[in-house]
Amino acid sequence: MADLLIWANKIATAARAAVAKGITGDQHKRSNTAKEGLRLARRFRDHQDMILRFATDLAVGFTSNQAERDVRPGKVQQRTPGGCWRTLDGLAGFAIVQSCLSTAAKWGIDALDALTQLFTDGPWLPTAIRPG
Repeated sequence: MADLLIWANKIATAARAAVAKGITGDQHKRSNTAKEGLRLARRFRDHQDMILRFATDLAVGFTSNQAERDVRPGKVQQRTPGGCWRTLDGLAGFAIVQSCLSTAAKWGIDALDALTQLFTDGPWLPTAIRPG
């Protein structure tokens, strides 16, 4: 475990050094590539705590599996002939239902219970953001 933390710290340090070098190296250049590089380096500098959180907090996962699982139903529906995306309303409806199901699953709510509540009482909301 100690080796993992030392390795993660080295990566974070190297990333910060690369960002500093990128900012100083591209600061006075006028090409579009240099401007985009400078913009990216500044954005990394400003948000480095969030970007490198996986390297300093072991509770944070460092895979994209959850994001890929969230996108998969939409990609499958997109490929299905006769899907509900023939209109913008159909796409919006699909996105709303899929978002409710994904959020409910992350909170441990069964999909059938979440759908039942969605179509009877309204969408399920976590207790922290329920309207007063």
